[in-house]
Amino acid sequence: MPSNAATLTELLIRERPALLRRVQRILGSESSAEDVIQAVWFKARGVDSQQTIDNPRAYLYRLAINLATDHGREATRRNRLLADHYLWQDEDTVSTESQVMAQDELQRVLEAAGHLPEPTRTIFRLNRLQGLTQAEIARRLAVSVTTVENHIRSALQRLASAREGR
Repeated sequence: MPSNAATLTELLIRERPALLRRVQRILGSESSAEDVIQAVWFKARGVDSQQTIDNPRAYLYRLAINLATDHGREATRRNRLLADHYLWQDEDTVSTESQVMAQDELQRVLEAAGHLPEPTRTIFRLNRLQGLTQAEIARRLAVSVTTVENHIRSALQRLASAREGR
């Protein structure tokens, strides 16, 4: 009987194109998806043979989706840190007035995002922060893709209005 690591590695080789497409849909980036698939390979190679895996294919896909979600969250965190860096540069580079205006704009947008009604807030978060496609969100929430599109459009309009101070 082959080990879990061998079974998952063989399955990864067979399922790689489909896994890559799935992860790419989550992240929206081919290079990031490649990184995640490589991480899946490393994780699969290290799976203990002591535990029983009833459905190796489902296990492999869940592993890929979880790693893609983690990768997306990390990218979002990095982007926020980068935004903070540019928002709060040395005073010699950015004027105090510009800093205050940027901070005020950011505060308005964050406040508006916090006040988005449900399910608009959940749909927007799933799409923009977790990287799910509109079709995936529609399936997950059992609504139409058009409904998802309308909620995302509504959220973007509210955030744009808040950014402009309206």
